[in-house]
Amino acid sequence: MQDCADRPPARAVVVSTAAVGSVVAATLVGRWASLGLSGRFLLDLAAGIAACALVPPLLRRPVTGGVALVLLSALSPAATPCATLAVALVARTRPLRTALLLAAAGFSALLVQRALVPAQSIPLLWWVVLDAVTQAALVATGAFLQARASLLASLRERARRAEAEQERRVAEARAAERTAIAREMHDVLAHRLSLLATYAGALEFRPDAAPERLAEAAGLVRRGVQEALNDLRDVIGVLRSDEESPPAERLHPPPGAGDLARLVDDARRSGTPVELHGSLDALRSLPDGAGRTLYRVLQEALTNARRHAPGSPVHVTVGAQPGGSAELVVSNPLPPAGRAPLTRGSGTGLLGVDERVRLAGGHSAHGVEGGRFVLRVRVPWPVAGRSLAAATR
Repeated sequence: MQDCADRPPARAVVVSTAAVGSVVAATLVGRWASLGLSGRFLLDLAAGIAACALVPPLLRRPVTGGVALVLLSALSPAATPCATLAVALVARTRPLRTALLLAAAGFSALLVQRALVPAQSIPLLWWVVLDAVTQAALVATGAFLQARASLLASLRERARRAEAEQERRVAEARAAERTAIAREMHDVLAHRLSLLATYAGALEFRPDAAPERLAEAAGLVRRGVQEALNDLRDVIGVLRSDEESPPAERLHPPPGAGDLARLVDDARRSGTPVELHGSLDALRSLPDGAGRTLYRVLQEALTNARRHAPGSPVHVTVGAQPGGSAELVVSNPLPPAGRAPLTRGSGTGLLGVDERVRLAGGHSAHGVEGGRFVLRVRVPWPVAGRSLAAATR
């Protein structure tokens, strides 16, 4: 398999053999003119034919073929063109040390050839200089071409890797954005569906209520279902799209600290008593990221309270320290033992709260304290928020 992989194309073998064969033929013509049909010419003819025959093996095994051609060039000038090709090919395809060794062997072979076949037209010193310069030029050119090819291959590989890395980052960013969208939709739908369950429960357990109250509750259920379906349709369309996902903020205006009061009012209208301690207005200048985190935490806490302890009062305590941190504490009484929740949840809501708060740089804790379930959240209030608060005073 390795021989097949190293085998050069047939066209390259034919072209190389023909090109070097033409030079060998010109050399033999010159030798014929000076020697005639003599024993020396016949030796040159045999050496030239043997050298041309070694060109195809040279292309497959440059070092072995090069050594053979260099030894042959020591006997006859007719093998010199093929030996020169061998040195250039080894310098182009093999390490520099191997090319230098073969070039030194070629230099020595030409000196032997000079001794066997004196060239009266060129002095010995100039012969040595030209031989050394030729061998050095062959090695330098081959090494340069090899380095250039390696550099181009390295650049192509780096470009391929960079392209693959970019595609991977785009895919990860798209997946992360879709995950964020799904998380936002989970929070929104869970809150709205819990409200629908409350309204539906009121219709179920108070069929004797006044007609106008029943109509109002039914209208709330209808509007809530329609809004939930619209939200679900939006997120499914985004998650199915193969194009770049739009940010979640393009689907729904991002809630923030300024929406906490509206969230509390919605909970009260649904029948959940909410006792607020502290002022929500103090959080209005909270940066968007931290404000959205508190909004989602309070939304999840009210949803859980409505699901597990419907009708029980919920205590919400807020604390604000611009430049320091913002704190939110939500608590509600534990439901009576054996009482089933109003709706079944996935059990991952509090895990999502912990993750949101951790990503925002804060910390959260939840547990039972004195017969009440308590959720405590603290998120940092960046120093930049202090300048914003000062500017709004």
